[in-house]
Amino acid sequence: MTEVGVETANAVPAQKAVASARRLPPVRGFAGRSTEGTPKAEGKALRRRVPRAAHATLDLDGARPDAVSAVEESGRGRIPELTPIRVGRMAATPFAFLRGTAGLMAYDLARTPMTGIRAQICGDAHAANFGLYGDARGGLVIDLNDFDETVHGPWEWDLKRLAASLVLAGRQAGADEDTCRKAAHGAAGSYRRTMRLLARLPVLDAWNAIADEELVSHTDAHDLLGTLERVSEKARANTSGRFAAKSTEPTEDGGRRFVDAPPVLRGVPDTEAAAVAASLEEYVGTLSEDRLPLLARHAVHDVAFRVVGTGSVGTRSYVVLLLDHRGEPLVLQVKEARPSALVPHLVTAGFEVPSVDHEGRRVVHGQKRMQVVSDILLGWTTVDGLPFQVRQFRNRKGSVDPAALAADQIDDYGRMTGALLARAHAHSADPRLVAGYCGKNEELDEAIATFAVSYADRTEADHTDLVAAVRAGRIAAEEGV
Repeated sequence: MTEVGVETANAVPAQKAVASARRLPPVRGFAGRSTEGTPKAEGKALRRRVPRAAHATLDLDGARPDAVSAVEESGRGRIPELTPIRVGRMAATPFAFLRGTAGLMAYDLARTPMTGIRAQICGDAHAANFGLYGDARGGLVIDLNDFDETVHGPWEWDLKRLAASLVLAGRQAGADEDTCRKAAHGAAGSYRRTMRLLARLPVLDAWNAIADEELVSHTDAHDLLGTLERVSEKARANTSGRFAAKSTEPTEDGGRRFVDAPPVLRGVPDTEAAAVAASLEEYVGTLSEDRLPLLARHAVHDVAFRVVGTGSVGTRSYVVLLLDHRGEPLVLQVKEARPSALVPHLVTAGFEVPSVDHEGRRVVHGQKRMQVVSDILLGWTTVDGLPFQVRQFRNRKGSVDPAALAADQIDDYGRMTGALLARAHAHSADPRLVAGYCGKNEELDEAIATFAVSYADRTEADHTDLVAAVRAGRIAAEEGV
């Protein structure tokens, strides 16, 4: 008995030794077993090269385009007769000007300090590009909701654009300067704290962390509750059916067609409508197969041209009316996907930019990388040789107008959007790396807030120049559209 007991006791360590010595081959797509420094330590080490306080820097070089030249350049390739509408919308306020000049801000950001940490970025993460939309089961999700400029680039660019936009929105809303700066500071702080939270969680938990119903408590945005409830109520009614009821009329054959409402909605020639409708065959091929039966139970009835928001005015954008067997509508938006305005400036900043085979595909894949839940009918196509993205139109969408918030709400909104931005970036950048750089104290928050105020001042000066050019007749603008 004694000998057996000795042998059994010796057997357990032997088994452990065998288990600890096992080495599995690396698997493509999965991380290897690294014995080097942790991502958190790597992030902290970056502070020596790029101190967090350095992000307060805004140095504008002498070659910077003036406001009017930047607006004219961003209008190249757009539909000429719509350009005055775009200029008129941008001339309305400094915040509206910022919304239409992602490329100009990217020029400036390319000359600011960067850590080199890459993420899938929105590229246009201003405060009005967050909002509500419907998921597949009829619920509402809140997240970033515009990805025309999305690229793989420096995470700081999104955060700085968000912070600067909050200062401008706050000023437009009549908030005092301390409140505006506090909103920018809060967005950066919320971004930093959310990254730290995500870095501490198991990867699977972090991927879907901070459910929308937890956002208010996570970001201490309780003053926003009433506003969010009102926006949610309106969003639930913002559907294809409601849009079709207002924008279409019955036809003799029992179908429906769009009614002109110029200059925002207008009919298109038969050849143009046929080209858009035919492009849906390519679009269907970009969807997962489980979506196909849904679309197969609808028929295309009409196509119209519809002018879109400030930054996209002048791009080609169509609405396609589909009806099911009961005559219930589904409206798709087929929107031109232009190259991201950030690309030339990423190259200037020393970032490698991968080749893009289809701009619509870039937008769709970028959106899916950043959102927790995306439109189930999101895809892309080509119309007359031009790339387009396709998505549901009026998919229970709703948004908070940051420039209309009360002074005691703008900082709440800043914290909420900062958390959403961190969640979006953490899907592509390792939150441990970003959190390691951002750290525990408010040094980064202070720097981002300082930058935001300086950039808001610069944007107001640019906006003044644009308004002066409009009044002098240098550039045409159509107001109130």
